[in-house]
Amino acid sequence: MKIDKIWYTNHPISFALIPLSWVFCAIVALRRIAYKFRKSYHPPIPIPIIIVGNITVGGTGKTPLVVFIVNYLKKQGFKPAIVSRGYGGRAQSQPQSVYPDSDPQLVGDEPILLARQTGCPIVVAPKRSLAVQRLLKNEDCNIIISDDGLQHYALHRDIEIAVIDGIRRCGNQRCLPAGPLREPVKRLEKIDFIVIKNGGLQDEFAMQYDSKSLRRVVDDGISQSLSSLRSNTVHAVAGIGHPALFFNTLRDYGLILYCHEFPDHHRYKQSDIHFNDDLAVIMTEKDAVKCRQIASPQHWYLPIEARLPSAFGERLLKELEYFRK
Repeated sequence: MKIDKIWYTNHPISFALIPLSWVFCAIVALRRIAYKFRKSYHPPIPIPIIIVGNITVGGTGKTPLVVFIVNYLKKQGFKPAIVSRGYGGRAQSQPQSVYPDSDPQLVGDEPILLARQTGCPIVVAPKRSLAVQRLLKNEDCNIIISDDGLQHYALHRDIEIAVIDGIRRCGNQRCLPAGPLREPVKRLEKIDFIVIKNGGLQDEFAMQYDSKSLRRVVDDGISQSLSSLRSNTVHAVAGIGHPALFFNTLRDYGLILYCHEFPDHHRYKQSDIHFNDDLAVIMTEKDAVKCRQIASPQHWYLPIEARLPSAFGERLLKELEYFRK
């Protein structure tokens, strides 16, 4: 049984797990209280730290939003840098600087994607304060964005941004393991910005995705329009938090799909993406980061770009005015 059926409906198993959910919520609350007395790491210089995260398990669109924020701030004259946990990376020493050609097995897939799309300094470490210290020591930056880390209270934050899936939102609104929440829904009341992917209510900022031309995995200098494959049958590969959204995007362009769904942050092997036919294979850009060494010319990835209302950028700049004085 898929865990989503338990977390995003009023499934009987979810009700049975509610007592464990209460225990989880109590631990979360105690941890937050502890950090009111235990000082979080704050950089020795006045540099703003923006946390982009979520309160649910699974992908909600944090990485495209981080890319949007970084590129927007660059246009406003800031010098941004990024810190991340580097989920899935197995580097023996920490922290690790990340570059477009870094090994995803060492630093994780999302940080490499961020490096490719932003060109700004990126450092990963499970203890994000170490990543911040590395950046301040070696890079010329004046603002730091943390990709994920809303629950990483060991790092001080000046602005918190939560991303929510507009379709699934907070599911059954229960904390783990009875539901998908890492923190109770009330936590959103203390968040500075709430960004909704594929939706948006009052006081929320709607984030939409724009699909770009397909790019060849083994040579992203070669591209073709997605519409050129209309009515064609293709293999669709996705190892992300909510693969159905990716598959539906391809269907919206008129493609006929053989869907291959994998867990988020899946470590691909050759047999996962080769299907003994000559059909095109289309994957997400996050998956392409990990598949380049095992791909062939028939493998393509679909770049996406986040789009937010101008009011989001205007309010973000207003929040940052204090640091520009």
